[in-house]
Formats: sequence, structure tokens, C-alpha cells
Amino acid sequence: MQSIITISIVGLIVGFIFSMPIAGPISILITSNALKGRVRYCNMATLGASFADFVYVFAAVFGLTKFYSLYQPVIPYILLVGTLFLIFLGYKITKTKVDLEHIDEKSHLPGAVKKREKNGFWAGFLLNFLNPTLFIGWLTSSFVVISLVAALGFNTGGLDKTVDTSFSSINKSSEDSTLKKRALSYLHIDAKKATQEAAKEDEPQPKYLSLLLSLSYAFFLSLGSIIWFFYLAYLLAKHRHRINVNVVNRIIRGLGLVLCLFGAALAYKAITMLM
Repeated sequence: MQSIITISIVGLIVGFIFSMPIAGPISILITSNALKGRVRYCNMATLGASFADFVYVFAAVFGLTKFYSLYQPVIPYILLVGTLFLIFLGYKITKTKVDLEHIDEKSHLPGAVKKREKNGFWAGFLLNFLNPTLFIGWLTSSFVVISLVAALGFNTGGLDKTVDTSFSSINKSSEDSTLKKRALSYLHIDAKKATQEAAKEDEPQPKYLSLLLSLSYAFFLSLGSIIWFFYLAYLLAKHRHRINVNVVNRIIRGLGLVLCLFGAALAYKAITMLM
């Protein structure tokens, strides 16, 4: 129970903090729609994106490296599909024009509202799911964070060893150990002490504990992300009237162009992988 509580709190903090950078595709989707006053759409998009995050995080920390091995050959093609989706979404955003004075008059039809919210969920889900590099990103960040938590003496129930094994199996070089030592040194943690602390957890653990820990970490990380984006959407929508409408429209168009650039970056990565 102690390890589950520890991992849940860590996951919640990591999900909240790691979602804060405004430069990611999902952040751009939320920001651009919140400035239009579409809070419900933003919330559904957040739930969709967080569900995709949950799948990738769980696969990463539970040690489903075989899943990644089977998944890896098709990653370039998924990235190309993601490219088209990002560019399409970015283009739609650049073509929207906000009228702050009559922004709520178009949302009176319940059927249209429900359909728009449903589309928001799938937009958020596809935005993250069609970016398989998130698997490596979450695995790397989880490896560093959980290793640091274990090194600080907190009980992780052996999840740090599971993540360490997954990280090492995918990154078959010495970079993983170097990264871990570097991360420990940033907080001035003695590596020998960290090893001793980890050794305390070598006692036999229930077989289901690793599953529960992975589910808890992935769930609370997704929840932390949801909390941040819900707050961000609410904050932007509430104060959007304080910004000049022309400035709002320029910001939204700019965000749409940035989303298209993200698509171009995914395309470059996919072509590089294919070559």
C-alpha cells in the first residue's frame, strides 16, 4: 500500500508538471479552442489525449517491450498518418475566425454540441496516439523520475527495476546507466546509497503488485495531465474577453501554423526512419 500511494503521488505530480509546456501539439489544440470559448471541446480533447497517454505510459512502465518491438516496424507509417492529421488540424485552426461578442450564439443546438464534444475526444486521442515517439518519451521520463524517487529512499515496490529493465532493453547501449548516474548527481544523491536503498526492496513481492503499480502510475499521471489542461482551458476561456479580438485571431492562426510545423517535423522523422 505504501508503494502504491508513493507511485500514485509521483504520477500525479509528473502528469501535471510535464503537461505545462505550451509548445506541444495537444497544448496548442487546447489553447486555440479555449480562446474560442470551447471549454467543453477542450475538456473532451483532454480526456482523449490522456487516454492515449495512459496506454503509452502503462506499456512503458509495465515492461511491455515486446509490444514496442512489434510496434516499431510500423512507426514510420503511423507518423506519416499523424503528419496528415496534424496538418489538417492546423489548417482548420488557421482558417477559423473568432467573434467574441457572438461566440456563444452558435452553441444552442444540443445535438451539435454533443457531436462537437465527441469530435474533441477523438481529436485529442488521435493527436497523441498517432505520435508513437511518446512511448519512448514517457519511458525515458518515467525511468529518470522513478529512479530518483527510489534513490531518495521512497518505496517504489520494485517499479524502478521494471522501468530500468525496459529502458535497457530498448536502449541497448551504456547511455541508460549514464543517464541514471547523471540524474542522481543533479540532486547530489550518492549512487552507492541509492543501490543500498534499492536492495532493501529485493524481498519477494506479490505477482500482481507490478501490475497495480503500473496501472496506478499511468492512471494518476493521466489524471495530473487532465487537471492541468482543464485548468488551462478554464483560465483561457474566462479571460479571453480581455484580449483584443484581432490579437486572439492572430494567436490562433499562429498556433495553427505551429501545429502544421509539428506535422512537418513528424514527416521528417518518418522519412528518416524509412531511409
